[in-house]
Amino acid sequence: MAKRNNVGVVVAGLLLGILMASMDNTIVATAMGTIVHDLGGMDKFVWVTSAYMVAEMAGMPIFGKLSDMYGRKKFFIFGILTFMLGSILCGTAHSIVELSIYRAIQGIGGGALVPIAFTIMFDAVPLESRGKLGGLFGAVFGMSSIFGPLLGAYITDYIKWEWIFYINLPLGLIAFVMIAFFYKESVEHSKQKIDWGGAFTLVAGIVCLMFALELGGKPNYAWDSARILGLFAGFVVMLISFIFIERKVSEPIISFKMFRKRLYWTSNAMAMFSGAAFITASVYIPIFIQGVLGGKATNAGLVLLPMMLASVVTASGGGFLMTKLSFRTLMWPTLAILVLGNILLTTLDIDSTRFIVTIFMVLVGLGIGASFSVLSNAAIYSFSPRERGAASATLNFLRSLGMTIGITVFGIVQSHVMTGKLKDAFAGSDGSQVPANLDLSDPRAILTPETRKLIPTEVLDKIISALSSSITYTFMWAIIPSVLALAFAFFMGREKLDAIAESSEYGPSH
Repeated sequence: MAKRNNVGVVVAGLLLGILMASMDNTIVATAMGTIVHDLGGMDKFVWVTSAYMVAEMAGMPIFGKLSDMYGRKKFFIFGILTFMLGSILCGTAHSIVELSIYRAIQGIGGGALVPIAFTIMFDAVPLESRGKLGGLFGAVFGMSSIFGPLLGAYITDYIKWEWIFYINLPLGLIAFVMIAFFYKESVEHSKQKIDWGGAFTLVAGIVCLMFALELGGKPNYAWDSARILGLFAGFVVMLISFIFIERKVSEPIISFKMFRKRLYWTSNAMAMFSGAAFITASVYIPIFIQGVLGGKATNAGLVLLPMMLASVVTASGGGFLMTKLSFRTLMWPTLAILVLGNILLTTLDIDSTRFIVTIFMVLVGLGIGASFSVLSNAAIYSFSPRERGAASATLNFLRSLGMTIGITVFGIVQSHVMTGKLKDAFAGSDGSQVPANLDLSDPRAILTPETRKLIPTEVLDKIISALSSSITYTFMWAIIPSVLALAFAFFMGREKLDAIAESSEYGPSH
């Protein structure tokens, strides 16, 4: 199989697909200011990110299941072509609404690329190489967080923002050729009835939840407003309907029978909770460095470089060791490091040095890295080939969901604490020393040197103190999901990548 599939070429194509999909949100984030300036629609710019995330998350379990039913190759190629089409359209957008619609098309492609790439790797690569390549796949996730913002900033500053989308075309074309001509699919797939009811309720539920989380708490949409409460109610109704449908149909998109396997449900729980803890550090460490320590307003990719490089180390190391050590033995020590890193982040204050923050960042990176490679392999290891697409997609879906809910919930915590601290700090003051157009509830508002120059020193000191304590308080809450992820690691069992066990115990369909 390895010779027939030209494994090196196939893996390179899969890595390019993952890189495009995982880098796309970060590469766009750094260009949003310029895009809004050119297209307008400041009140709608959040939809540009939301549209991609909604489409990607909703598509993951659907395409994962379809790949089990009709074959991986055709849906991976569909993902590449759809992603490229969305990229072309994004570059031609004339309004923020158009761009949001085209980003949703990109997201549909991304929803097919990420989960199916891991499944093809598991199908096509011999077991003795699977661990190493699993580490490489995990490392790509970490590296995309670094290169996405850097590349986005460079293209926006020196070329044109449209090229952050057009750059996907040569990458996608190369990936298309590598998979279309060199990957020979050998697994038999059986055609079954498509679970349209499950697909509809899943997509509708995700749309309701994502828009409730993205729009809630904004000036026009208070958390207790009728629209936001209606979106949450819609999510609950769709979720209950989805669970009911999935329990009744013969071929569900997300099979709850899969969660009877201990290795599978623990892997999914760990991915979801570790993702929530990791994304909180990724978002608020750069804000702390720039807003509290007064670091240069450098790119988030550079600020987070130590953390991302550390995650690559354990992602690669975990991949190499998967055939030698059990999944549990690999996961609990690294997640313990993640817990330690999160605990140490709560000790930061306005007197902390950049060196100390870097050390804490490295610990968080070392703690999360193995989850990118080890959990992706562990989740699909105990299933037959015709179930692996759904298994991989569900894991990636829950990891993304954990990150989305985590950053939303902890963002509410940070904003609430900072607002309270500022009220206490400025009690009895008429607030005339604060620039009228400065939104103190937004921590990013005081990151730029230009803004800081407008604020009197004594006022700025109070703002920085409030920002510092609100971020460290948020880090304290982020300890909870990291501890939960560690706790689930001890329930994983003793499985490891084992060719004999895989061929005998898991070979037949379940």
